Amino acid sequence: MSLDIVILAAGQGTRMRSALPKVLHPVAGQAMLAHVIETARSLKPNAIHVVIGHGAERVREQLAATDLNFVVQAEQLGTGHAVAQALPALSAERVLILYGDVPLIEAQTLERLLHKVGQQQLALLTVELADPTGYGRIVRDGQGVVQAIVEHKDASAEQKLIREGNTGILAVPGERLGDWLGRLSNSNAQSEYYLTDVIAMAVADGLVVATEHPADAMEVQGANDRIQLAELERHYQQRAARRLMAQGVTLRDPARFDLRGTASVGRDVLIDVNVILEGTVVIEDEVQIGPNCVIKDSTLRRGAIVKANSHLEGAELGEGADCGPFARLRPGAVLAARAHVGNFVEVKNAQLGEGAKAGHLAYLGDAEIGARSNIGAGTITCNYDGANKSRTVLGEDVFIGSNSSLVAPVNLGDGATTGAGSVITADVPADTLALGRARQALVPGWRRPQKTRK
Repeated sequence: MSLDIVILAAGQGTRMRSALPKVLHPVAGQAMLAHVIETARSLKPNAIHVVIGHGAERVREQLAATDLNFVVQAEQLGTGHAVAQALPALSAERVLILYGDVPLIEAQTLERLLHKVGQQQLALLTVELADPTGYGRIVRDGQGVVQAIVEHKDASAEQKLIREGNTGILAVPGERLGDWLGRLSNSNAQSEYYLTDVIAMAVADGLVVATEHPADAMEVQGANDRIQLAELERHYQQRAARRLMAQGVTLRDPARFDLRGTASVGRDVLIDVNVILEGTVVIEDEVQIGPNCVIKDSTLRRGAIVKANSHLEGAELGEGADCGPFARLRPGAVLAARAHVGNFVEVKNAQLGEGAKAGHLAYLGDAEIGARSNIGAGTITCNYDGANKSRTVLGEDVFIGSNSSLVAPVNLGDGATTGAGSVITADVPADTLALGRARQALVPGWRRPQKTRK
């Protein structure tokens, strides 16, 4: 059966106390609404309609995509009114209604819900809660058949004792939705058009209201303030940690790990505490990542080691390569197999060949460094002249003495050597020593300046 998805994302979120629209507040590095859209896409609907209101242009600008139809709710008059704004664009046999501030909902839960929708049956996602305060209550008859949903503010004392709450997530036969929405009334404590009133209408029309439940109550938790947002963040990270561990990753402390994107992992991977993975990260077998590292949009090949306090972005470590501690690999940094970058080395748009080494205290930018070459401490590739960038190319088995400055564009042939403290401004042939330092002068009997006595 065909499917349209409507995501309600028009609320202001005043309790967030923020100029940012509520649905753009991030969980795991991306907007809550982005998580919901990603889950919606996995269901392969005919169309996804996003109802926006507060901060509409900002929401549209940040999340615009060809498969999204944004619909503006100019006045926030309730959930029923919000869905009605998308009604002219709906044509599928089933309509699924989701919420832009409920980012942890699982596709498997929604698939189970959708399986229960038919021409004479709609499906409602409910949840059992120890404290359902604030939730609409699911009212059933003596045989357990759903009769209606009563909002918390409209519920009687007896109805408030019901622990089964409405999540708001609803799947209905598309051909019925327009009629139900047209009959909604705002005669209630909030003077709003409640989507939940559709349930009683469906029952009155002779339809069956089937229910489904999430495997985890946090799937349907929304974020109305920053406390709830933090709870969602931590639950997301716990869930991500469990999934990685199930794939063969050892996390020294799952409570001190953050995934803010996607990670593809191999077996026997070790990740120490306070590691953040962002964007798209590929981690192959037997990789080790030390504590306090940030790794973004990078690939770590088999057996690579990232030592403590290193920061990688857009980088690639080859098999058995290592970096850190305190290394910074910027976009375009590539370490071939068994290459080594040590502490306080920064690499940007540079490739180190197999077995090449930069042990410490160096900047390597816009460079090609051949296999087995050694970069001494304090070395700088001077790649920028204030207007343009140029490349430094080192052949194989090159030895760069400590505190050398390689002024690009410059090429050093295989086996070339630079003396410590040299400034290299011209190409160096293979197997040649280059010295670019000032001649040392000696001043016998030199007396140091003395402080003037007061």
